[in-house]
Amino acid sequence: MRSGAAFVLAASLLASFAAAQAATVTGNVTNKTNNKPAAGDDVVLIALAQGMQEAGRTKTDAKGHFSIEVPDGGMHLVRVDHEKAAYFEPLPPGTNTVNVDVYDVEPKVAGVSTEADVMRIEAGPQGLHVVQNYFVKNESTPPKTQFSKAAYEIFVQPDAKIEASAAMGPQGMPVASSPIPAGDKGHYAFVFPIRPGETRFQLSYTLPYSGSYKFTPRIFMPADNVAIMLPKSMKFEGSPAFAAADVEASAQTFLAKNVQPSQNLEFTVSGTGAMPRDSQQAGGAAGAQGAQQGSGDQTSAASDNRPGGGLGNPIDTPDPLQKYKWWILSGLAILLVIAAAFLLRSKPAGTAPATAAPSPLTPTPQFAVLPKTAGAGREGLLAALKEELFALETERLEGKITEAEYAELKAALETVLRRALGRQPVV
Repeated sequence: MRSGAAFVLAASLLASFAAAQAATVTGNVTNKTNNKPAAGDDVVLIALAQGMQEAGRTKTDAKGHFSIEVPDGGMHLVRVDHEKAAYFEPLPPGTNTVNVDVYDVEPKVAGVSTEADVMRIEAGPQGLHVVQNYFVKNESTPPKTQFSKAAYEIFVQPDAKIEASAAMGPQGMPVASSPIPAGDKGHYAFVFPIRPGETRFQLSYTLPYSGSYKFTPRIFMPADNVAIMLPKSMKFEGSPAFAAADVEASAQTFLAKNVQPSQNLEFTVSGTGAMPRDSQQAGGAAGAQGAQQGSGDQTSAASDNRPGGGLGNPIDTPDPLQKYKWWILSGLAILLVIAAAFLLRSKPAGTAPATAAPSPLTPTPQFAVLPKTAGAGREGLLAALKEELFALETERLEGKITEAEYAELKAALETVLRRALGRQPVV
């Protein structure tokens, strides 16, 4: 009898604790295309501690308002699906209100263009290795999201073997996003919404190599800058569209500006060589901060020993790739994006995936697969960095830290990661 009473008391205490942890979160969804409430949009609560599991669902009312129950005190995301495109806002413990901005969606939006398309090439006994970065800007007026089964089309060499890929929207929430075949061989598309602001895509792939290789690049929309970076020990012969650019003292850069889809961009590389890594590691924090701040003070540039620093571009000829140097020069950039995606989307053992069938146009939450060369201690390292990486992204999204502080802290994590991986090429 006494044990039964104790059981009832324990159950009551647990119920009271659970009720104390549960909370009701309210918010408003605004359609920034027309500055009106977004009515009838799906609002989904996602529990991060349970591997991106759906923890609740509701819809916005006629005034764009929603209310949703949060079952526990853990970290969550609020996802709003508007015209098949997803928009996210973090929901830290203790938060009672969250507002989300969405945009109308069209398959093709005027004002979307490629600001920079950069190929970072190395060559060794195992062939050519390329990390390609795409920086896409959406300056549509009124603001709209470009999204379809071919939201952003790319071309890689037909014999390329894709190793890893990732995407990052304007709010800096990285996800593993695999391009899908979109036509003839080498033609792919990212099914990822290009929201107003800047979206980044990154692709890592290898190519067979016998000492020389001819690239035949294609672009599907105008690009402000198309750049090729390779070690100084390699040789570049290319279309007249490319001119040598002074971007990084320890590497070669060839830049084509204001490129149109019909333009000839063929080039050939030969020889072997690896992009420098030790200097990147030494100057990681400063490099990241410089990349966030854009073109820096020319006076201090002369004494700057970070990657890409010390170049001191003339005031009347600004480096068009200055704001992207950290992403471009760091061979580990894609690893960090994918690691963050892994941490955001990883789930504990025994947890079943969500059963709700997503829209065919909605990027499906997926496990990010780290490159196989990342090292045997990868899982333990990711587990150790889990809280720090996500906390950093959350603080940035909430405006609790400045962009400069975010860049410095993230670069510090990058340095730790590099050291832990033994300074080995990881992508």
